[in-house]
Amino acid sequence: MTQSRPNEFIAPPECPVFEPTWEEFADPFAYINKIRPIAEKTGICKVRPPKEWQPPFACDVDRLHFTPRIQRLNELEAQTRVKLNFLDQIAKFWELQGCTLKIPHVERKNLDLYQLNKLVNDDGGFDAVCRERRWSKIALKMGFAPGKAIGSHLRSHYERILYPYNLFQTGANLLPTLTNDTKDMDYIPHDLPQRQSVQPLETCSIARRAKRMRAEVNLFQEASLSCVAVCLSPQVDQYMCLVCGSGSEEDRLLLCDGCDDSYHTFCLIPPLHDVPKGDWRCPKCLAQECGKPQVAFGFEQAGRDYSLRTFGDMADSFKSDYFNMPVHMVPTELVEKEFWRLVSTIEEDVTVEYGADIASKEFGSGFPVRGGRFQVSPEDEDYLTSGWNLNNMPVIDSSVLTHVTADICGMKLPWLYVGMCFSSFCWHIEDHWSYSINYLHWGEPKTWYGAPGYTAEKLEGVMKKLAPELFESQPDLLHQLVTIMNPNTLMNHGVPIYRTNQCAGEFVITFPRAYHSGFNQGFNFAEAVNFCTMDWMPMGRMCVDHYRQLDRYCVFSHDEMVCKMASKADTMDVALASAVQRDMTVMLLEEDKLRDKVSKMQSQQVEYDLLPDEERQCSKCRTTCYLSALTCPCNPGQLVCLHHAQDLCSCPPNNLTLNTVCLFMCSGLEVLRSLVEEAEVKQFPQSDLLRQLCAVTLDAEKCAVVDLLTRVDDFQQRSERLLCDEAPSPADLQSLLDVSLGLDVELPQLSLLRERLEQARWLEVVQGANSQPHSLCLDTMRRLIDQGVGLAPHALVERAMARLQELLTMSEHWEERALGLMEARPCYCVETLEAALQEVNSIPAYLPNCLLLKDTVDQAKDWLQEADTLQLGGRIPVLDTLTDLVSRAKTIPVWLDPLARLEALVSDVQAWKESAAKTFLMKNSPYSLLEVLCPRCEAGTGSQKSKSKRAKDVAQCNKRNGTWLDCLSDMATLAEVRQKEMESLLALRASNESKLLQAGDCGALRVCVCHNAPLGAMLQCELCSDTFHRSCVSGSNQDPRPNQAWLCPHCQRSEKPPLDRVLPLLASLQRIRVRLPEGDALRFLIERTVRWQHRMQQASTEGVALMTSHQRWGSSSPTSAPSPHTYSVSFYMDHQCIPLQGPPELEELMVEGFLLQVTLPETQQLYMSLSRLDSHNLTDSPSPQHSTEQDQHQHNPQGGSPPHNQVTY
Repeated sequence: MTQSRPNEFIAPPECPVFEPTWEEFADPFAYINKIRPIAEKTGICKVRPPKEWQPPFACDVDRLHFTPRIQRLNELEAQTRVKLNFLDQIAKFWELQGCTLKIPHVERKNLDLYQLNKLVNDDGGFDAVCRERRWSKIALKMGFAPGKAIGSHLRSHYERILYPYNLFQTGANLLPTLTNDTKDMDYIPHDLPQRQSVQPLETCSIARRAKRMRAEVNLFQEASLSCVAVCLSPQVDQYMCLVCGSGSEEDRLLLCDGCDDSYHTFCLIPPLHDVPKGDWRCPKCLAQECGKPQVAFGFEQAGRDYSLRTFGDMADSFKSDYFNMPVHMVPTELVEKEFWRLVSTIEEDVTVEYGADIASKEFGSGFPVRGGRFQVSPEDEDYLTSGWNLNNMPVIDSSVLTHVTADICGMKLPWLYVGMCFSSFCWHIEDHWSYSINYLHWGEPKTWYGAPGYTAEKLEGVMKKLAPELFESQPDLLHQLVTIMNPNTLMNHGVPIYRTNQCAGEFVITFPRAYHSGFNQGFNFAEAVNFCTMDWMPMGRMCVDHYRQLDRYCVFSHDEMVCKMASKADTMDVALASAVQRDMTVMLLEEDKLRDKVSKMQSQQVEYDLLPDEERQCSKCRTTCYLSALTCPCNPGQLVCLHHAQDLCSCPPNNLTLNTVCLFMCSGLEVLRSLVEEAEVKQFPQSDLLRQLCAVTLDAEKCAVVDLLTRVDDFQQRSERLLCDEAPSPADLQSLLDVSLGLDVELPQLSLLRERLEQARWLEVVQGANSQPHSLCLDTMRRLIDQGVGLAPHALVERAMARLQELLTMSEHWEERALGLMEARPCYCVETLEAALQEVNSIPAYLPNCLLLKDTVDQAKDWLQEADTLQLGGRIPVLDTLTDLVSRAKTIPVWLDPLARLEALVSDVQAWKESAAKTFLMKNSPYSLLEVLCPRCEAGTGSQKSKSKRAKDVAQCNKRNGTWLDCLSDMATLAEVRQKEMESLLALRASNESKLLQAGDCGALRVCVCHNAPLGAMLQCELCSDTFHRSCVSGSNQDPRPNQAWLCPHCQRSEKPPLDRVLPLLASLQRIRVRLPEGDALRFLIERTVRWQHRMQQASTEGVALMTSHQRWGSSSPTSAPSPHTYSVSFYMDHQCIPLQGPPELEELMVEGFLLQVTLPETQQLYMSLSRLDSHNLTDSPSPQHSTEQDQHQHNPQGGSPPHNQVTY
């Protein structure tokens, strides 16, 4: 840490500290009024609450996020900022000349160029100081020791650095170069305008860099190139020196990097001997750049968002690192001295951040409030209503701010402040010179400085005197809260300053117009708000006048607040009401004086309290107007207060309008009469007041009579004009009748006016109904006619009644006719209905039947178009589309020519489907015709389910079948389904054939439709190889027949008609020319049958089938048939399928033959051949038939042997 200077900061005296008792602490405003005579002498005071008063911290810490302000300490202090601004100007001046400013070292410290420049200028300037040889005196004034020839060094540095700048400021064309010593320190400009929250004006960017004295440069290169020079070609004559006007000696011709003007190096004053490094500016550009106005100073926002925890970590880390000790061990006196040292130096740049003006409305106050997120314990509920709760103090009954309706953040709603070490709040007074109160919830102390309110103007004068440059660019600088000044400096100029350290749990109160500032000792959390007591009201009115002089806007309208308080005077205590009365008297006297100056202008009453503040601000001084304002038609968007009547526009005064607010209602004549009667009844003694009351009452009666006669005459004239009008508006008639209510006389025009009002209202309703024909129905027309019948006769009413009656008659006629056209049988054609609609379209009314007729015609047209499109280009219609068209046509009450032909087609299709169903379907078949004709997607699964489960799956199967059958729209899909059918059925056959071999106990097997164990006579399906109880399938057409293949109920899905009965069905379907799924399935069935016959013929020709079968039976393994001794329960096969053990081609050929839903002779031939070969193999093979037959005799009660082709297990 840098050591302190010998001239250390001297702490000002302490402000008073008050410690109220519980009784005094109960009423905050009463206590503040009690301590005010003492505390207002110091401007600020500190209040320590009773020790037991410890409100809970209610702020939502998790939700509190804020972006702090960045504060560079040496930019805050007014005199230091003036120095920095001066050095930045000097640095910019030399930078534009291609030179870099370096701060000289004198006596081992940086030279204060600002002080040197100021002292030389105060002594008459450079020439005067040199002439009178006062440089040694200048050195003494700057604090250098005498006798060391410091004056000559100061002269050298001034002449080298400051003198060219001062000459330039006077307008001389001096453009020198700057030579620096190697010991000088580089000066880095602060660039204050570029870092402010108030953005600087746009400046010309210096992007080009000229390199002069080059011999060859192309004059045609673009202006955006970084190098600009003058070449030696003949074209250089276009560059002329602006001083001598000559283009000669082009090697000495310089080009300005700002405007491209040319100058000879020897024409400049003084001449340049060396080429400046960097960019170079001509005198004109230099004056333009350096003459730009200074930008308003403001704080820059930080680049990151903080939570309370992250900001605290940063703040504690900064303080401990800076002082190299724990934060709680740093003495407050050391922090205070170091703070004022840092703000007064330009050598050290220390930056801190301050979370100021955080809205408590968004994140919650540190004090508990009703309805907030913080849950208050029962013992802490008193803090909700405490007057010292900063949420309550501005709005308690005795507070003036209660009557300001707007919720002003920071004034009526508290603001939160999160500080760190050195973060500061600058010298300022509160808005409207109100009181302020600050409570430190927790954290390290906050150091305060304050000045009494009566010294405010003196403090402002001292700061303007010591830093006039800042106030030239910002006259309201002290209202921006961005400038501080050392309290010692202010005290040295006669301004009394007082200080205090506010610790956690303490209040600091500032009084009206008391300037205050301070800084934070470390990480802390504070909350502040404004309040106004009745003693503040005169000060508040003075503040509005002060704001008017500064052209500063008001936070609220003081006049409006006073008027609202006066309207509620009966609810106030006497002291507050008396203060309001005194302030209102001052307000009215001032308003009367101002209105006397503009009395000749026309006036109108307005209600400014209903407008937002920004719409009633004076365009000159920005004060908020309430009692009155001036406007002009030439500029309707602007107004001015009466203080600036001459600043509104250049129009003559009689063009302006005085807008005023009506504050009070005058007493009526009846009130005056009642007062006079009361005085007579009670026999009040004669007095000036009573005589004045009687005189005023008499004058009021005379004025009332004259006024009444005037208003009656005006009423009669207006009545005559309206009654002569053929069609007066209802609004004018009603307005005139309303006027008659205030006239206490009989008027003959009233009855006629009422009649005309009823007629006008009826005509207005009729006109409105006619303008909206889509809502003018028959009932509305009948109701309007009934109402018109009761009106007094009038030409307009008669004409309107006639039009309504004609429209009603026509509408009723067409409603009946439209209904008849739709209900007629036989129906009318489309052309007839369209012709009727042509006449209906001209009727301006809402006719439901006619609209229904129009919809019917539109439906018929759409249907006819779809019917024509259906067979366009020889397309074959789909049955579903055809059926949908026919069903829709039956709901349209219109004659449709194609309907009969389409119905005939649908009838033919139904007849064909019935014929096909009789051909294929068995009696009581559970399958539809389409299911029979199409291949099965899930072949053979039904046999594995119980009866109950199959019953439950019927609905699901129907849905599933409907889904996949809808997909069978082409032969490719059917072929895929056929392939799946073959694969699943072959897998099922293999599973069923091995089922009996794999089971260890017959009792565990589940076969047949009954899903029970095999027992007794069993039948085996030739297609799926599953076994069934003979008793379960007997008594139906499922009985086995000799020399024929037996199919189970699941595989026997249709009658399987012969092919010659099926082919005519396909031929008849082709004649119908309608496409339906059953037809596609039948076509696929026939094609599949033909392909199978071809395969069968090929196999017979090659002799493969019989030879392969014979070989396989001859070499069949013992596992080809079930073993006779593997089951404990005996049963035998009454009909066994042919076991196939050979190549899959033969098995697939036979399986597909049985799958075909037609009967073919080739199928029977194949079956018989395979049966004979199977019998031959059984005879030749050594088999335990003998023992098997003995076992069968034991189990057969008749003792007979099983029939042929039966196997006993």
